[in-house]
Amino acid sequence: MSDLKIGIILGSTRPGRRGDQVAQWVLEQASQRDSATYDLVDLADFNLPHLDEAASASQGKYANDHTKTWAAAIAQYDGFVFVTPEYNHSTSGALKNAIDFLYAEWTNKAAGFVSYGVAGGTRAVEHLRLIVGELQIADVRQQVAVSLLTDFEGYTTLKPLPHLEPGLNTMLDQVESWAGALQTVREGALVSA
Repeated sequence: MSDLKIGIILGSTRPGRRGDQVAQWVLEQASQRDSATYDLVDLADFNLPHLDEAASASQGKYANDHTKTWAAAIAQYDGFVFVTPEYNHSTSGALKNAIDFLYAEWTNKAAGFVSYGVAGGTRAVEHLRLIVGELQIADVRQQVAVSLLTDFEGYTTLKPLPHLEPGLNTMLDQVESWAGALQTVREGALVSA
């Protein structure tokens, strides 16, 4: 087993969300691999309020216990798979808020995206790519778009079409590759600090 740790971040806290099914599917597929350890990180478990830190996250001066808990959870990972809904042509406010709480814990790590929505959530990923770029997260090209129309039975029960699995595996390959390479970057930054 590799020492790579990848967090699958469930980016919705909405009651009745579909993201828990999508994130669980990603975790089930990823858990069949032996090249990294995958964990589910559910934003709903952290109860983050609207951003309430006085100092910029780039300063790393976290005053609140909920921020420190969130920072410790994210710091342990080498990369991420963001599972995002698409709300109003963007990602969820809960995910954006959670991302904004931190800086160094995200930096020089890799990320991939699994989105879901009527149009597969692709517009949410477009926005997330801009956000993670500012945090120096290396996002991979391959993404997975899960349609509420074709991959959910009655808009409620996930039944992913077979064509999604190869794309998911390609995305996971890319995240693992970049996450491994970026371990060296982070180690170099620690040595020079």
